Amino acid sequence: MSELSDQTQRSVAGNVEQWTKVNTEYGDASAARSWANDEINWGQFGVTEASIGSPLGDVAGLDILEVGCGTAYFSAWLAREGARPVGLDPTPAQLSTARRLQVETGIEFPLVEGAAETLPFEDGSFDMVLSEYGASLWADPDQWVPQAARVLRPHGRLVFLVPSTLVYLCAPDEGEISTRLQRSQFGMHHIQWPGDPGTEYQISHGDWIRLLRANGFEVEDLIELQVPEDADTHQYYGFISAEWGRRWPPEEIWLARLRD
Repeated sequence: MSELSDQTQRSVAGNVEQWTKVNTEYGDASAARSWANDEINWGQFGVTEASIGSPLGDVAGLDILEVGCGTAYFSAWLAREGARPVGLDPTPAQLSTARRLQVETGIEFPLVEGAAETLPFEDGSFDMVLSEYGASLWADPDQWVPQAARVLRPHGRLVFLVPSTLVYLCAPDEGEISTRLQRSQFGMHHIQWPGDPGTEYQISHGDWIRLLRANGFEVEDLIELQVPEDADTHQYYGFISAEWGRRWPPEEIWLARLRD
């Protein structure tokens, strides 16, 4: 485990501030709906696991770390499938919501307060590290990806969902997403949107591939999600319309495995 730099501490603190606010405005009601789902689904438009070929595969019996778990609904889904999840998040308010829902549903698993950039776990503790709109977007990839590699067992899998590169390139500083490019791809890394205290981290496909390979991973797949025909625009991430997401991928799932 490593100490966080001053810059990373500021980033984590800003994200905790932002997600404490989000949890107050949307988290409780949204989390309860998500925990009630009986099927794993991905992203803001609820793309079902089965509809994209079940990329997670059989998770029964696996030790899985969800980094940036938020209200831990994804870990709850994994637990229903027979996995042994552990949820980690830096935001106490979201973990509090998760603990309340554990009591209400009877689905129990460890919840740990911490940052993905310095994981409080021993080397080789997990079969899979997973992030769905958690560390994959809100933690510095140059720090959390090496940490994920460290805590994985030999041949362990890293699975994460991020906004697509195209979403970033077509997103204006304010307002709904555009059908035209709004910003440069070169130089993308850490982004602070106007009025938000948090920091997002987005890198290009080429940078993801180089980063994953440098940390011992082999990329197995990249799934670009299409919004289902019956999906509605998400109540919080409403700047991406369902119509836009049926033409271009709003999100993508990366699947990688540790090499020998």
